[in-house]
Amino acid sequence: MSPEQGDPFGTAALRESVLAAWRGSPTRFREDANAEEDLRLGGYRDRLLVELAQNASDAAGATPGVLRLSVVDGELRAANTGAPLDAAGVAALASLRASSKSTGAVGRFGVGFAAVLAVTDAPRVVSRDGGVAFSADRTRELVPDLASARGGDVPVLRLVWPTDEADLPGGFDTEVRLPLRANPAGLLAEFAAQAPDLLLALPGLRRVEVDGRAWERTESAGVVELTGPDGVRRWLVHRDGGELPAELVTGVESRPRWSVCWAWPVDEPLTGDVLHAPTPTDEKLSLPARLIATLPVEPSRRRVLAGPAATFVLDRAAAAYPALVSSLPAVERTSLVPLPGFPLSEVDDRLRTGLLAALRSAPWLPLADGEWAAPAAARVLDVASFELVELLEDVVPGLLDHELTLPQHAKALAALDVPRMSVAEVVEALAGVGGDPAWWRQVYRALSPIADVDAAAREAMGALPVPLADGRLVGSPRGVLVGDELMPVPGLRIAHPDAAHPLLLRLGATEATSAELLDSDAVREAVRHSLDDPGMDGPELVDTVLRLVERAGGRPWLAELALPAADGEWRRADELVLPDSALLEVLEADAPFGVLDAATAGAWPREVLTAVGVVDGFTVVKDDSPTEPDHDLADEGYWWDGFDVPPTRVVGVRDLDLVARDRWPRALAMMAADPVVWRAVTEPDGYTSWWLARYASLDGAPPAAWRLPTAEALEGLYDVVPEVDLPPHVLAAVGVRADLGVADEDDVKDLLARLGDPARKLSDALVLRVHALLAEVADSVGVEPPDRVRVLTGAAVPADDVLVPDLPWLLGVLPPDQVLASRGAAPVLAELLALPLASEEVTGSVVDEGDEAVWSDLGAVRLACELLGVDLPTGTLVVHDELVVSAEGAEHPVSWWVDGEVVHAADTPEGLARALAWTTGRWEDRHTFAALIHDPTPAVLLG
Repeated sequence: MSPEQGDPFGTAALRESVLAAWRGSPTRFREDANAEEDLRLGGYRDRLLVELAQNASDAAGATPGVLRLSVVDGELRAANTGAPLDAAGVAALASLRASSKSTGAVGRFGVGFAAVLAVTDAPRVVSRDGGVAFSADRTRELVPDLASARGGDVPVLRLVWPTDEADLPGGFDTEVRLPLRANPAGLLAEFAAQAPDLLLALPGLRRVEVDGRAWERTESAGVVELTGPDGVRRWLVHRDGGELPAELVTGVESRPRWSVCWAWPVDEPLTGDVLHAPTPTDEKLSLPARLIATLPVEPSRRRVLAGPAATFVLDRAAAAYPALVSSLPAVERTSLVPLPGFPLSEVDDRLRTGLLAALRSAPWLPLADGEWAAPAAARVLDVASFELVELLEDVVPGLLDHELTLPQHAKALAALDVPRMSVAEVVEALAGVGGDPAWWRQVYRALSPIADVDAAAREAMGALPVPLADGRLVGSPRGVLVGDELMPVPGLRIAHPDAAHPLLLRLGATEATSAELLDSDAVREAVRHSLDDPGMDGPELVDTVLRLVERAGGRPWLAELALPAADGEWRRADELVLPDSALLEVLEADAPFGVLDAATAGAWPREVLTAVGVVDGFTVVKDDSPTEPDHDLADEGYWWDGFDVPPTRVVGVRDLDLVARDRWPRALAMMAADPVVWRAVTEPDGYTSWWLARYASLDGAPPAAWRLPTAEALEGLYDVVPEVDLPPHVLAAVGVRADLGVADEDDVKDLLARLGDPARKLSDALVLRVHALLAEVADSVGVEPPDRVRVLTGAAVPADDVLVPDLPWLLGVLPPDQVLASRGAAPVLAELLALPLASEEVTGSVVDEGDEAVWSDLGAVRLACELLGVDLPTGTLVVHDELVVSAEGAEHPVSWWVDGEVVHAADTPEGLARALAWTTGRWEDRHTFAALIHDPTPAVLLG
């Protein structure tokens, strides 16, 4: 093996050189031993990982590297990627006062490898191209006398030997191996705690592994993400750098480079931080962001080495700080301003002073107008008001954005000496400012909350300018009249309506509303006489009143206002229809309405014109306390008289009688499309639905004369409404029949006429329902009896020979065409229809005697009662094999009969069932009784 192969880094020559120096000058030995002792005992305590990471970062070069830390067989091992060990590096390792790092490498101002002496006295460095070892024991063997003079204490890092170790971990280029003097417990935990900070400080590293745990570093768009076992921590960074000025680095071939990096933790505030140069020092800082800079440090690497170079780099760091601040969203930037407080170190003091100076002169604060300003040229509103700031952005130069008026920014702005602008100063700035009246209203609105809580501010607002309706701008609200819209009165200071705000009243203005002016005696009187000479005063009065109505709404008496009609005449407002109103399409040709002049109609909103009474559609009249039918509604008196007690509310549609008969479908569609009118149509027991059902016209007949297609139960009684292009709910609301009902006497008359119409084919069930309904209302109406009525055959026959059935057994002796098709309420119907009761006209007698029987002896009857839970009658009845009754001059076989107190029944289920149902008062159960008497079993009852 050649000497180069066994000792590739020339360690023998290095040892011989050091030994020669020691032998020639024992003082040099003592100096080396003392320097190393200082580093071991004081300078590098707790900095082992920092220096190992620094060396790994330097080795990585342009591609960030990986550092792995582990304990193997009692040795701490630090493996890294990057450039392997070379001869220059070995020479630097063996020299306490030299470094092989280029002038541009991070950390060139200090010596680092000596930190290993804190844990070992026999470090080794194994690399891809060879390795070296240091040993206190081997050094003592070579210089026993010198070692003995110091009690065995020798420099460890001066004599270096080659080592043939080559077992590097896969993927790594160099590994530092440190046999530990003490138990390694806790050492890796300390390293794990330091790993995230080192990745941030050393951009030459992208990954640190500690005993199986890993931390990764990535950077994008100025944000560094550190990912580790506990999650992700983000840092916003800004870097700057360059060469040191020539005057600071005399005596070297090339000027060293300087660099600074500001890092701000995105996810949580920074606390208890120190200066990183670039690894942690003992220089405590109280700044919101971390500074990582290539600063000269003392040999201990704990303190900054004071001097021109350090001052230069700190000044450059301060100058770079505003750029970091500017990279944050505007509303978050003040969180990076150093707040007042005692500095934690001389470096902290210098940095705080420099940062504040740099921040005061750099344009990074957001202005209200969207631009940026330096704190030295800015002002902040002393009250938190977004609206006020937005309004003042063009009035106050340098006014900061409204977000900066919030309390959380106050301390930072104070530290930057940003002046605060009081309300009094705002008022002063507004003096003489023009502006749209609406803008002034916004200013008053923004100041109003402040006036509520601050008496001094409210006093200062007494000098606020106020724009007037005539274009002037006065310097105080005192003496100004405020209203929504005021009539022009010469000599009065009337605030422009667009500027009016309640704050002005609190500051001395006087309120005068449009409503007060509209309701004044002068305006009322002018409207009342407006038709006297409209050609003279009409146009001006119309303009004044309509402007007031536009602000204050209409009044009923404004219907008298004279307005110009299309024919050149002047008419009352409520006698005119808007030129484009759909109402004109449905009115009779001779309806007593004029058409409003087109120019007037075009000059004002529809709602203003209708508010004074101009007709645009159907007009709704409403009275919540009516006393009589005096609301100018067609046929209102008839509707009113239909109530037993006068109505307590009137809601009706006016002028229904002016609709052309052939235009009713269109008129009803208009009503349905107008929510206000439709509410009047659907008012319970209301006038409008009452009138429409009787007097509107659908295909020549009132709505109440028709039924809906779905009202099949009324088939025959009413015809289906013709197709009029109206939905069912509209047709039903205006009176088209959806079901059987009677509203008044007219409905009773109509029903009687329909029942008596032979042309109408009615179902038996419907006839019974109609007669039952007529019986319900009979006591409340008075009508002429009909000429024809419906009988049991379904025919409509002359009423002369028809009887009303009041006793059911009489049906057995009466022909069906002489019996009214009704069920129950016989006396009421007889009176309503002027028909005799059957019991008044028919008498009869039983022809044979029959057999008297006790009810309880009839087995089938007894079982039927038991099944139905009905008590058996206690008396008797007469049972006939064949029951015949003599009546009306003829004999009639019947199933049952009642003669005084005696009940007769044919010996059949039907006869016994009817007699039993009548006797027990269970007439409705007669058919059930018949079925059970025929077959008294549960199956019949349940089936």
